Amino acid sequence: MSEILLSVAGEDLRLLPERALFWQRAGTLVVADVHWGKAATFRAAGIPIPGGATDEDLARLDSALCRTGARRLVVLGDLFHARAGRVATRTLAALRKWRDRCRRLEIQLVRGNHDRHAGDPPEDLRVNCVNSPAFLPPFVLRHEPRESAEGYTLAGHVHPGLVVSGPALQRERLPCFLVRPTLTILPAFGSFTGLASVTCSPGDRAFVVADGEVLPIG
Repeated sequence: MSEILLSVAGEDLRLLPERALFWQRAGTLVVADVHWGKAATFRAAGIPIPGGATDEDLARLDSALCRTGARRLVVLGDLFHARAGRVATRTLAALRKWRDRCRRLEIQLVRGNHDRHAGDPPEDLRVNCVNSPAFLPPFVLRHEPRESAEGYTLAGHVHPGLVVSGPALQRERLPCFLVRPTLTILPAFGSFTGLASVTCSPGDRAFVVADGEVLPIG
Protein backbone atom coordinates (compact mmCIF):
# COMPACT_ATOMS: atom_id res chain seq x y z
CA MET A 1 0.00 0.00 0.00
CA SER A 2 1.23 3.48 -0.81
CA GLU A 3 0.39 6.68 1.00
CA ILE A 4 1.10 10.41 0.74
CA LEU A 5 3.03 12.45 3.30
CA LEU A 6 2.08 16.13 3.50
CA SER A 7 3.12 19.05 5.67
CA VAL A 8 -0.02 20.96 6.67
CA ALA A 9 -0.13 23.79 9.22
CA GLY A 10 3.36 22.80 10.31
CA GLU A 11 2.32 19.19 11.01
CA ASP A 12 3.11 15.94 9.17
CA LEU A 13 -0.03 14.25 7.88
CA ARG A 14 -0.23 10.90 6.11
CA LEU A 15 -3.04 10.29 3.63
CA LEU A 16 -3.77 6.57 3.81
CA PRO A 17 -5.33 4.24 1.21
CA GLU A 18 -7.79 3.13 3.90
CA ARG A 19 -9.43 6.54 3.28
CA ALA A 20 -8.08 7.88 6.56
CA LEU A 21 -5.67 10.61 7.61
CA PHE A 22 -2.95 10.08 10.23
CA TRP A 23 -1.56 12.98 12.25
CA GLN A 24 1.83 11.67 13.27
CA ARG A 25 2.84 13.87 16.19
CA ALA A 26 -0.48 13.39 17.97
CA GLY A 27 -0.81 9.69 17.17
CA THR A 28 -4.29 10.44 15.85
CA LEU A 29 -6.16 8.69 13.05
CA VAL A 30 -8.91 10.80 11.47
CA VAL A 31 -11.82 9.48 9.40
CA ALA A 32 -15.11 10.97 8.21
CA ASP A 33 -18.56 9.73 7.23
CA VAL A 34 -18.46 6.15 8.45
CA HIS A 35 -22.25 5.67 8.17
CA TRP A 36 -22.31 2.39 10.08
CA GLY A 37 -25.66 0.67 9.93
CA LYS A 38 -26.66 2.17 6.58
CA ALA A 39 -27.17 -1.24 4.95
CA ALA A 40 -29.14 -2.39 8.00
CA THR A 41 -31.30 0.72 7.73
CA PHE A 42 -32.09 -0.10 4.10
CA ARG A 43 -32.89 -3.70 4.97
CA ALA A 44 -35.20 -2.52 7.78
CA ALA A 45 -37.06 -0.54 5.12
CA GLY A 46 -37.50 -3.68 3.02
CA ILE A 47 -34.73 -2.94 0.51
CA PRO A 48 -32.61 -6.08 -0.14
CA ILE A 49 -29.03 -5.01 0.57
CA PRO A 50 -26.30 -7.63 1.16
CA GLY A 51 -24.54 -7.63 4.52
CA GLY A 52 -20.84 -7.36 5.30
CA ALA A 53 -20.28 -3.59 5.02
CA THR A 54 -19.55 -3.16 8.74
CA ASP A 55 -17.07 -6.06 8.78
CA GLU A 56 -15.33 -4.60 5.71
CA ASP A 57 -15.07 -1.18 7.32
CA LEU A 58 -13.73 -2.60 10.59
CA ALA A 59 -11.08 -4.61 8.75
CA ARG A 60 -9.97 -1.47 6.91
CA LEU A 61 -9.94 0.49 10.16
CA ASP A 62 -7.87 -2.22 11.84
CA SER A 63 -5.40 -2.05 8.95
CA ALA A 64 -4.94 1.71 9.38
CA LEU A 65 -4.64 1.47 13.17
CA CYS A 66 -2.10 -1.34 12.96
CA ARG A 67 0.12 0.38 10.38
CA THR A 68 0.11 3.73 12.15
CA GLY A 69 0.03 2.67 15.80
CA ALA A 70 -2.59 5.39 16.40
CA ARG A 71 -3.62 5.96 20.01
CA ARG A 72 -6.68 8.03 19.19
CA LEU A 73 -9.41 7.85 16.55
CA VAL A 74 -11.34 10.99 15.57
CA VAL A 75 -14.51 10.65 13.48
CA LEU A 76 -15.53 13.83 11.67
CA GLY A 77 -19.24 13.16 11.82
CA ASP A 78 -21.83 10.63 10.68
CA LEU A 79 -20.63 7.62 12.65
CA PHE A 80 -24.04 5.96 12.27
CA HIS A 81 -26.30 6.50 9.30
CA ALA A 82 -29.67 6.45 11.06
CA ARG A 83 -31.34 5.38 14.29
CA ALA A 84 -32.40 2.04 12.79
CA GLY A 85 -28.77 1.23 11.99
CA ARG A 86 -27.61 2.31 15.45
CA VAL A 87 -29.78 -0.34 17.08
CA ALA A 88 -29.29 -3.10 14.48
CA THR A 89 -28.32 -6.26 16.40
CA ARG A 90 -25.72 -7.61 13.95
CA THR A 91 -24.08 -4.22 13.46
CA LEU A 92 -23.80 -3.59 17.20
CA ALA A 93 -22.46 -7.09 17.85
CA ALA A 94 -19.64 -6.53 15.35
CA LEU A 95 -18.84 -3.10 16.78
CA ARG A 96 -18.81 -4.35 20.38
CA LYS A 97 -16.51 -7.22 19.47
CA TRP A 98 -14.16 -4.79 17.71
CA ARG A 99 -14.27 -2.30 20.60
CA ASP A 100 -13.37 -5.07 23.05
CA ARG A 101 -10.23 -5.74 21.01
CA CYS A 102 -9.34 -2.02 20.92
CA ARG A 103 -9.96 -1.17 24.57
CA ARG A 104 -7.10 1.30 24.84
CA LEU A 105 -8.07 3.30 21.76
CA GLU A 106 -9.51 6.73 22.54
CA ILE A 107 -12.41 7.55 20.22
CA GLN A 108 -13.91 10.99 19.67
CA LEU A 109 -16.90 11.78 17.48
CA VAL A 110 -17.47 15.30 16.20
CA ARG A 111 -21.21 15.12 15.62
CA GLY A 112 -22.53 15.50 12.06
CA ASN A 113 -25.97 15.86 10.54
CA HIS A 114 -26.71 12.12 10.58
CA ASP A 115 -25.58 11.84 14.21
CA ARG A 116 -28.21 14.36 15.23
CA HIS A 117 -30.90 12.01 13.89
CA ALA A 118 -29.30 8.68 14.80
CA GLY A 119 -28.32 9.69 18.32
CA ASP A 120 -25.03 9.10 20.10
CA PRO A 121 -23.47 5.61 20.05
CA PRO A 122 -24.31 3.18 22.87
CA GLU A 123 -22.31 3.97 26.02
CA ASP A 124 -20.45 0.63 26.00
CA LEU A 125 -18.68 1.64 22.77
CA ARG A 126 -17.01 4.39 24.81
CA VAL A 127 -17.11 7.17 22.24
CA ASN A 128 -16.61 10.74 23.45
CA CYS A 129 -19.16 12.80 21.51
CA VAL A 130 -18.72 16.55 21.01
CA ASN A 131 -20.39 19.20 18.90
CA SER A 132 -18.70 20.88 15.96
CA PRO A 133 -16.26 22.55 15.92
CA ALA A 134 -13.75 20.75 18.11
CA PHE A 135 -10.18 21.93 18.54
CA LEU A 136 -6.91 20.00 18.49
CA PRO A 137 -4.46 22.84 17.73
CA PRO A 138 -3.46 23.67 15.07
CA PHE A 139 -6.52 21.87 13.69
CA VAL A 140 -10.21 22.69 13.81
CA LEU A 141 -12.34 19.56 13.50
CA ARG A 142 -15.72 19.87 11.77
CA HIS A 143 -18.19 17.72 9.94
CA GLU A 144 -19.20 20.26 7.32
CA PRO A 145 -16.27 22.02 5.59
CA ARG A 146 -15.85 25.61 6.70
CA GLU A 147 -12.81 27.84 7.00
CA SER A 148 -11.89 28.96 10.50
CA ALA A 149 -9.82 31.83 11.85
CA GLU A 150 -8.87 29.57 14.76
CA GLY A 151 -6.87 27.01 12.79
CA TYR A 152 -6.65 24.71 9.80
CA THR A 153 -9.88 22.79 9.25
CA LEU A 154 -10.24 19.02 8.80
CA ALA A 155 -13.75 18.06 7.63
CA GLY A 156 -15.90 15.51 5.84
CA HIS A 157 -19.59 15.57 4.84
CA VAL A 158 -19.02 16.03 1.10
CA HIS A 159 -17.94 12.42 0.20
CA PRO A 160 -15.56 13.93 -2.39
CA GLY A 161 -14.81 12.08 -5.61
CA LEU A 162 -12.99 12.80 -8.85
CA VAL A 163 -13.58 11.31 -12.28
CA VAL A 164 -10.33 9.84 -13.62
CA SER A 165 -9.80 8.79 -17.24
CA GLY A 166 -7.61 5.85 -18.23
CA PRO A 167 -5.56 5.17 -21.40
CA ALA A 168 -8.41 3.15 -22.94
CA LEU A 169 -10.81 6.06 -22.43
CA GLN A 170 -12.44 4.35 -19.44
CA ARG A 171 -13.72 6.73 -16.77
CA GLU A 172 -14.16 6.02 -13.10
CA ARG A 173 -15.16 8.17 -10.16
CA LEU A 174 -12.79 7.59 -7.23
CA PRO A 175 -12.85 8.80 -3.62
CA CYS A 176 -10.36 11.55 -2.95
CA PHE A 177 -8.73 13.80 -0.38
CA LEU A 178 -9.19 17.45 -1.31
CA VAL A 179 -6.42 19.54 0.25
CA ARG A 180 -7.03 23.27 0.16
CA PRO A 181 -4.93 26.14 1.60
CA THR A 182 -7.19 26.48 4.67
CA LEU A 183 -8.92 23.09 4.95
CA THR A 184 -8.80 19.43 3.95
CA ILE A 185 -11.91 17.42 3.07
CA LEU A 186 -11.56 13.70 3.76
CA PRO A 187 -13.16 10.98 1.63
CA ALA A 188 -16.08 9.07 3.11
CA PHE A 189 -14.71 6.15 5.12
CA GLY A 190 -17.82 3.97 4.92
CA SER A 191 -17.84 1.34 2.18
CA PHE A 192 -21.58 1.78 1.55
CA THR A 193 -21.56 5.49 0.70
CA GLY A 194 -21.85 7.46 -2.52
CA LEU A 195 -19.46 9.96 -4.06
CA ALA A 196 -20.03 13.61 -4.97
CA SER A 197 -17.93 15.05 -7.78
CA VAL A 198 -15.79 17.96 -6.65
CA THR A 199 -13.97 20.65 -8.61
CA CYS A 200 -10.43 21.75 -7.84
CA SER A 201 -9.74 25.46 -7.60
CA PRO A 202 -6.33 27.13 -8.00
CA GLY A 203 -4.17 26.19 -5.02
CA ASP A 204 -6.07 22.94 -4.35
CA ARG A 205 -4.39 19.55 -4.33
CA ALA A 206 -6.33 16.34 -4.93
CA PHE A 207 -5.32 12.76 -4.12
CA VAL A 208 -7.46 9.82 -5.24
CA VAL A 209 -7.66 6.42 -3.57
CA ALA A 210 -7.40 3.48 -5.98
CA ASP A 211 -6.32 -0.15 -5.60
CA GLY A 212 -4.57 0.32 -2.28
CA GLU A 213 -2.77 3.50 -3.30
CA VAL A 214 -3.14 7.23 -2.75
CA LEU A 215 -2.25 9.04 -5.97
CA PRO A 216 -1.86 12.76 -6.74
CA ILE A 217 -4.06 14.10 -9.52
CA GLY A 218 -3.25 17.05 -11.77
